[in-house]
Amino acid sequence: MTRNKKRPWLAALFAFVYPGAGHLYLREWLRAFLWFGFAFLTAYLFIPPEMIQAVQNGGWSGYMQASENIDIQQTLPVLFVSLCNILDAYWSAIRNNRAVQEAADGTRRCPNCGRKVDADLDFCQWCTSPLDADATAQ
Repeated sequence: MTRNKKRPWLAALFAFVYPGAGHLYLREWLRAFLWFGFAFLTAYLFIPPEMIQAVQNGGWSGYMQASENIDIQQTLPVLFVSLCNILDAYWSAIRNNRAVQEAADGTRRCPNCGRKVDADLDFCQWCTSPLDADATAQ
């Protein structure tokens, strides 16, 4: 499977629209599922059931009326999880792009610590673990 460069801003935008959607764009399936579950659990624990019932019964107008009565202590955890999701999607895209670029450049990395390794050495100069002769960029 080949990796392609991804747009970090697009991953962040998808994550803003829906938790885990940015990770789906990056093809990080488990991470997307975990972020969706974490956001759902946070909303379940901190959003009052009255607001959910108001949305179900009144639609958008019920949501607007219920949101006027919600405290900041109830919305802050949901906003925090959403912000962390957006930042994680953005940084995951940057890490993906860095790995794609290093693979294209032929940069060797240590399989133990993950740092760049001098091509002339048969061991990692950072953690001193031995390198295989066929260890290339991952």
